[in-house]
Amino acid sequence: MKIGIIGATGKAGNNILTEARMRHHDVTAIIPNKDKLKNQQHVNIIEKEIFNLTRKDLIQFDVVVNAFVPDYGEEHLHVEIGSFLISLLESSDTKLFVVGGAGSLFIDEKNTRLIDIPDYPEEYKTIAFQQLRHLKELKQSSLKWTFLSPSALFDSDGPRTGHYILGKDHLLLNSQHISYVSYADYAVAVLDELENPKHENQRFTVASENATISS
Repeated sequence: MKIGIIGATGKAGNNILTEARMRHHDVTAIIPNKDKLKNQQHVNIIEKEIFNLTRKDLIQFDVVVNAFVPDYGEEHLHVEIGSFLISLLESSDTKLFVVGGAGSLFIDEKNTRLIDIPDYPEEYKTIAFQQLRHLKELKQSSLKWTFLSPSALFDSDGPRTGHYILGKDHLLLNSQHISYVSYADYAVAVLDELENPKHENQRFTVASENATISS
């Protein structure tokens, strides 16, 4: 499978790149500065700013993974870049796979979202609303897409257990009653979905099962 990863130097993007390489897929990192990519062996590179990408750059791939994470204060770029990628990929055979957030997940049957609770961290609210806006935009588009929300605790240092549970639009709790997923297990779920699609034009979510939270 030919996979292009936007944001391949970020935590989620790099874990997805590592997992894809381990499974011997044809992987391309789409990044503005190739010098920031570690372990470049067996990885193709498109060195471009996102808004300089063309339709020709992207439709060569079976799937484009959008793992871009905007800097604090630039959360609006999440939607702007998402809209730009939709415009490039519509009416093509290339799927857009979006690394989403947990804030838009429901926590009850009354359509209360995680972002709606009073103690949701203020510093994450803007990006959560932007991710929700992008999800709504995807649902109105005509391209092939999948959006994967992590659990509330998204652990960059957690282990790759390969054991996880899946849900759709509601926040998951694992057998330890914790909403937790490691970046490594998230990447496993991404590649499992790409290799065996079960959530075409849908959002789904993932939690690590029986994982120890790193300190």
